[in-house]
Amino acid sequence: MGNSRRLWRILAVIFLLSFAVLGYLGREIYLSAPPIPARVLSDEGKLLFSGTQIQRGQEAWLAAGGQQVGSVWGHGSYIAPDWSADWLHREAIALREALAQTEYQQAFVLLSHDQQAVISARLKREMRSNRYAADTQTLSVSPLRAKVIAELARHYTGLYGQDPELDKLREQYAMTPGSISNPDDLQALPAFFFWSAWAAATDRPGETDLSYTSNWPHEPLIDNVPTTGNGMWSIASVILLIAGIGAMVWFHSASHEAADPTPPGQDPLFELKPTASMRATRKYFYVVIGLLLAQVGMGIISAHYAVEGQSFFGLPLAEVLPFVVSRTIHTQLGVLWIATAWLATGLYISPALSGHEPRLQKLGVDVLFYALLLIVVGSLACGWLGTQQKLGTDFAFWLGNQGLEYTSMGRIWQYLLFVGLLFWLLLMGRALWPAIQRPSESRGLIAMVFLSAACIGGFYASSLMWGQKSHYAMIEYWRWWLVHLWVEGFFEVFATAIIALIFTRLGLIHAKTANSAIVLETIVFLFGGILGTLHHLYFTGTPTSVIAVGAMFSALEVVPLALIGLEGYRNLQRAQAAPWVSSYRWPILCFVAVGFWNMVGAGLLGFAINPPIALYYLQGLNMTAAHGHAALFGVYGMLGIGLLLFCLRGLSPREHWQDKLLSAAFWSLNIGLAMMVFLSLLPAGIYQAWASVSEGLWYARSPELIHSAVMTTLVWMRVPGDIVFSLGVCLLALFAWRLLRRPSARQAQPVPSKLATARR
Repeated sequence: MGNSRRLWRILAVIFLLSFAVLGYLGREIYLSAPPIPARVLSDEGKLLFSGTQIQRGQEAWLAAGGQQVGSVWGHGSYIAPDWSADWLHREAIALREALAQTEYQQAFVLLSHDQQAVISARLKREMRSNRYAADTQTLSVSPLRAKVIAELARHYTGLYGQDPELDKLREQYAMTPGSISNPDDLQALPAFFFWSAWAAATDRPGETDLSYTSNWPHEPLIDNVPTTGNGMWSIASVILLIAGIGAMVWFHSASHEAADPTPPGQDPLFELKPTASMRATRKYFYVVIGLLLAQVGMGIISAHYAVEGQSFFGLPLAEVLPFVVSRTIHTQLGVLWIATAWLATGLYISPALSGHEPRLQKLGVDVLFYALLLIVVGSLACGWLGTQQKLGTDFAFWLGNQGLEYTSMGRIWQYLLFVGLLFWLLLMGRALWPAIQRPSESRGLIAMVFLSAACIGGFYASSLMWGQKSHYAMIEYWRWWLVHLWVEGFFEVFATAIIALIFTRLGLIHAKTANSAIVLETIVFLFGGILGTLHHLYFTGTPTSVIAVGAMFSALEVVPLALIGLEGYRNLQRAQAAPWVSSYRWPILCFVAVGFWNMVGAGLLGFAINPPIALYYLQGLNMTAAHGHAALFGVYGMLGIGLLLFCLRGLSPREHWQDKLLSAAFWSLNIGLAMMVFLSLLPAGIYQAWASVSEGLWYARSPELIHSAVMTTLVWMRVPGDIVFSLGVCLLALFAWRLLRRPSARQAQPVPSKLATARR
């Protein structure tokens, strides 16, 4: 008991200190973010852009799909370019040519080596010199550069408009004509692209060869190359990772973890009678499967747009479902169906843990279900309307599509979801409270479930911290609070605690051992995970301290994953502990798969892109997609499916359970995911990485490379994996459908006394 209390104190200290540092660095990001000039003038006094236009251009880009169509500062999708890198390269090429013509009256390629060196030096000085005057909030450029900027502005207004000469390029980018219809928005868009590229190239005040984005993206024409600090902190992070893994192995070997108990002679949950509120959660799980099916469908369509940018096997699908919409739905549903599975599990297991069914609990579960359904359907429908650009940027932000990856739903829907999560927390809390008050060996586990649920509900408020006119650097800061901390942090702690409780109630692990282990695991995960959030922010207009802290703590994130495979192996052994445990074979195997994908997707592929020197070249490429698919579905998706199967097991007659269907579904999902990642996404990412290192990010994301024979072949190589994976989803849906067609649950008793009292 004393050891457990010490662990809880350590957890509290780490939690508070980590968030204090994260908050402090957020303040530093706010203070040192690239300034938005009130005006951009040529030396002749001609106004190129106003600060209002830069801000409006950001809003217009986000309302048109934003990170779903290309990216800025590396965050977004991969078919269209990274617009900051694209503008930077186009401007450098055009300005270099203009300088050559002005100085030597010849094309740059025709100049001698000495003359080219002179022009290249002038180009670098022109683009890296910071001519922003803070006292007047004015950014000045030379007349020659002003002409180049004006030419580029016409290119981007034509691209997002309806210039017929850019039809082929739009198709290659999977864009539709008239992506932005408002003339003022269209004229403002290049201002934002220019500003994002300017911040990536110009030196910070008082610095040399250090831009606001720490010299990202790689652009050899102006010596945008990794900083010394980038390389040094990368080396330090690798050393820390090796040391951390060594310490973890030593601790694990020296701790002499107690052996698992002898399992009971029969299933402790065999006579479990679900309460009314527990039975009411069944519809959540069927919605989960429906959302998963929809996500897979949108993923297939989105992947195909990499080959045919405006059609689907010849059908003009983009007229009603363009890439921006299909990818928005695909990424949004990936979070929503996983979150729904975990929320439903919390509602199902809370009365079972406490043996208490609160008054009107079923009504609350039903109300929350229909509220969540309204949010999902409403946000997707309004998101589709928002990307049509007929209702303006205000509609897009408040009700439509905010244009931010994984957090795209309009602000009104975010408010409603936040209220829904707080209501979910209330429902869980009132059901769990008797168990939290009652002394027991598993009390710590139950408390961890409730505390992680409180963090899930409370920390969703981070999605409300940015506004329509917030600085783009601060939008990215708060967005990653949600995506990284909410999903990769607190949901993982919640799910891990739930799994530990499941094994405890089945009698497969000691409650005392699980109680200490879950707190220790939470300490290890959050110690690296909270400040590891910063590895997403290396190059988003942040100070260099973000690289230092993010590099070190993101390395610590990987340390516990090195041993996660051992936990998966032990779970596999537990699945064979007694004959009756075979009833839970497939939920347990899903937890085993989580261990595998934690090592491969989150650990191996995650750390491949986490060090600053790696991410400098790999950010915004398919290496991130390979990591994202393997980690998001392999870890969190398989967790969600495992919890879904465990709950459906308790809600369905055991004689109706069909293991053959589940076996086929399980292996199809995992084999299909592996094929998708290792036959297509990872090779594509490596091919792009070579181009990024050798030529620059602009080339790795250019239509010449994206639509090259190699990349096109790799896109088609994804099809076999997609087919196998989709088969697994369909088999899972068929399994659930067959349960639905039969009597779905035994007669309820007021309190699930068997589960509440078992192994207490």
